Amino acid sequence: MRTLFLVVLCAALCYASSDDNQPDVETLMSNVLVLRVPHGKGSRVYVNLTCGEAYQNQPVFWKKNGEALKPALQGNQVRVLVVEMIAGNYTCHHSPDGQYLNHTMILVQLDPDNRTVILQEKSPKEGHIQCSAPNYKGSFHCSWTRTPDRSNAAVLMVKAERYLEKIPCVLDADGSGVHCQDTNCQHNEEQNSISITVYMYSYSRLEAYTKTFYLRDIVRPAKLPNLRISDGRLFSWSYPESWEKPCSYFRLQFQVKVVRNGQSCTDEHPILQNTTEHAQYEVNLKTRRYVFCVRAQDKFTSGPFSHWSNCTVNQAKVEC
Repeated sequence: MRTLFLVVLCAALCYASSDDNQPDVETLMSNVLVLRVPHGKGSRVYVNLTCGEAYQNQPVFWKKNGEALKPALQGNQVRVLVVEMIAGNYTCHHSPDGQYLNHTMILVQLDPDNRTVILQEKSPKEGHIQCSAPNYKGSFHCSWTRTPDRSNAAVLMVKAERYLEKIPCVLDADGSGVHCQDTNCQHNEEQNSISITVYMYSYSRLEAYTKTFYLRDIVRPAKLPNLRISDGRLFSWSYPESWEKPCSYFRLQFQVKVVRNGQSCTDEHPILQNTTEHAQYEVNLKTRRYVFCVRAQDKFTSGPFSHWSNCTVNQAKVEC
C-alpha cells in the first residue's frame, strides 16, 4: 500500500512539474515570439524554432544576434534555451557562413507586466502615453518618453482600435509618438472608447503600454491665433483654423489671465484671472506693465486647455 501511494505521489508531482514548465509563448507578429516569464523567479525555458517548411530536408545552420552558436545548432527545427531575460534574434542559414534564410526574434515579457522600465510615467493621471487631438475629426497624436537608461529602446508595434475596428497609425520619425486617424466617429456621439497599445523593446525585454480614452476627453484646441490689442485695453483673438466649424455649434470658452511683467502665463499669483465665452476681453488696470495671457478649451466637455497665447504690455509698447 505504501509503495502504491509513493507511485501515485510521484506521478502527480511529475505531472505538475511538466505542466508548470510549459512555456508561455505567443506569436505577436511575423517572425516575433514573445516568451512570458513570471516576475521575480529565475527561468530557464526551451523555445522551439523552425526555419521554414521549404528547408525541411536541407542543411540549416543557426546564429544568434549574428554570431555562431557554440555548440553549433543545426536543423530546420531546433530548441533554444532562454535563460531569464537573455533572448535575442535567431537567424538560419544554408551553411555556417552561408545565405540567410529566415529569422525569429525572441523577446521576453515579465508576467505580470507591471514593473516597467522603458517608458517614463509623466504622472499617475497621465500615465506613460499622452494623447491629444486638435478637433473632433478623428485625428489624434500620442507620444511617450523613454527613460534615460533605455534611450535605445525601439517601437516594435502599435495597435489602435475602437470596438474591434482597427485605427490606422503612422509612427513618428523619432519613434516617440504616432499619428492616428479614426474615420468612424466624425461628429457622432462616442459610444466606445479608443484603445492604443504600444509595444516597446530594449535588448530582449518587451513591455506593452496601453491607454484607453474617448476622443472628447483629449481634444485640445490649437494655440489661439491673431491675438492683438486695440484702444490700449481691448484684447481680441480668433478661433484656431483647425477648430470645428460652425463655431456657434463647437463653442470654446477662454481663460484670461494678467500677470506681472516678466512673469510667465503659468504664474500662480496673477493680477487678474477670468473666464469668458467671447473672443475678446477688456483689461482695466492702472498699471501699464503686464503680460496678457489667454487660452481655450471646449465649453461643453471642459477638456484640456490649449497652450497660452500672450501679449507683453510695456507702457505704449505692445508685443504679441
